[in-house]
Amino acid sequence: MADIICVIGNKGGTGKTTLSHMLCQGMGLLGQRSVCVLTDTYREPLAPAGRRYLIADARSRESLVKVVDKIRSLNAWMGVIDGGGNRTETDRKLYGLADLVLLPFRDSHEDIRTVIRDLEMFPRAYAIPAQWPTNAWARDSAERTLEEMLAPYHDRILNPLYSLAASKLLLQKDVPSALPTPLTNACRSAAHQILDLLQIPIDKTIGIETSRHQTSAGLAVAA
Repeated sequence: MADIICVIGNKGGTGKTTLSHMLCQGMGLLGQRSVCVLTDTYREPLAPAGRRYLIADARSRESLVKVVDKIRSLNAWMGVIDGGGNRTETDRKLYGLADLVLLPFRDSHEDIRTVIRDLEMFPRAYAIPAQWPTNAWARDSAERTLEEMLAPYHDRILNPLYSLAASKLLLQKDVPSALPTPLTNACRSAAHQILDLLQIPIDKTIGIETSRHQTSAGLAVAA
């Protein structure tokens, strides 16, 4: 039976879509079969070619039910649902069906105030610093702010996903044939953190090429 990860949160612009695609790309690099599920009606589906994961379009309630049911029926798969922003009721529904919930946030006070509310609303969720600054001064400032404002939730804060310009390549409709090494390393690191959290051994996962061959058509029908 597959695991479902939902990337949600009431604040827009926190990097939910980027995180979803980076996690799926990283899982593919680690040999974990996954599908990135689109639910935001303001976005268009991306082409699956060249990615180490599948794409599913679940922008309607009916298609989301079908896609989730299909993913659940697959052995040793991972579904990563990109929840979109400013959709509290949708977030509640996704929270109810998820095995793991991630709340990305940036280093602004507004983002942190919002993620605090989301952590209270979704007590099983983990917050993940996203698009985190790499400049030493800015990073130190962001970490001080995090410690001051999120101290009560320290055990629910994951390692940061640092800002990386190349991450936008995964959000292109067609990805380049070769991705920069810093991006692949960041994707692999992010996925490793999540698989560890779910207690999924990396060395027992199955290769992505087999997954594409066996089940991509089934997911297309489900979507």
